[in-house]
Amino acid sequence: MTAGRFAGRGALVTGANGFIGSWLAARLVDEGARVVVVPERERPFPFDGLAERCDLIQLDLGDVPSIRHVLNEKGCDTVFHLAAKTLPSDVRADPYEAFEVNVRGTYNLLEACRLARGDGLDARAIVASTYHVYGDQPSVPIAETATLSPRNPYEASKACADRLAYCYARTYGMPVAVTRLANVYGGGDMTFSRLVPAAARSLVDGEPPVINSDGTAERDYIHTEDAVEAYLAVERSLDRAETWGRAWNAGAGAPISIAALVRALIAAAGRDLEPRILGTPRPDAAPDRQYLDATAIRTELGWAPRKRLDEGMADTYAWYERALATA
Repeated sequence: MTAGRFAGRGALVTGANGFIGSWLAARLVDEGARVVVVPERERPFPFDGLAERCDLIQLDLGDVPSIRHVLNEKGCDTVFHLAAKTLPSDVRADPYEAFEVNVRGTYNLLEACRLARGDGLDARAIVASTYHVYGDQPSVPIAETATLSPRNPYEASKACADRLAYCYARTYGMPVAVTRLANVYGGGDMTFSRLVPAAARSLVDGEPPVINSDGTAERDYIHTEDAVEAYLAVERSLDRAETWGRAWNAGAGAPISIAALVRALIAAAGRDLEPRILGTPRPDAAPDRQYLDATAIRTELGWAPRKRLDEGMADTYAWYERALATA
């Protein structure tokens, strides 16, 4: 990101209490932005002091006039929309709520941006999608041109949000783009049903991490600092109208097995342990090998992951060791 790009600008970050959203909000504050967030009472910020550096507001993301008012009043010319129901198990249990949040929440924000542009605010939006929208593809790596093939309510809700962003960009000539990130790891993820947080907690406790599958499935992983850089690169791309409506993959471009990922975390923790591999098959029959083709974002926007896996895992384990020691 160019120095001072966000100095004095307002940015609304939805989902700023969450894992990636908190890293993004912190980075924007460091860049001089007035970061507006809607705090979630049940989810505190994972980083001490971040709440005090942001502009906390009460806002119903289901109310388009209220969102429009906040965008204008706070001068938020950029919206990073990360708020979503992201755990597939939760979405499977309550698909209606997931569609309310993931789909309705997205078109409400996009509509508010459209109306705010009519008010004279040069509003732009970056919508968080996911590699999950591709479903089970016949070949890898998966490029942005692949057909979206959602298989379950979570993937369908994110695919809907993804295409809504494209719809608003193309129909109304709005600077809107989509990020489709690979799996993201790093400190600050307090959802302990996920692989890396659960493994880190086990290691802090001196216990071997548990892998519920057979550990052979291969996935694409990037550190959350690189994920934030991808968001900022995509935001910069919106300076050029020819990129409006684009979706951008961001991944390492090289898959690693789940077992190898956990062993990398064990090595970072300095533990002489082996993971407990239970070999239980996944209920959603996820593909054995899935990773993204990130050629477009590398060649056109200049983004590439900088954190090596060993560096990222060292930083990640150090964060959990500190956080869990004081929990």
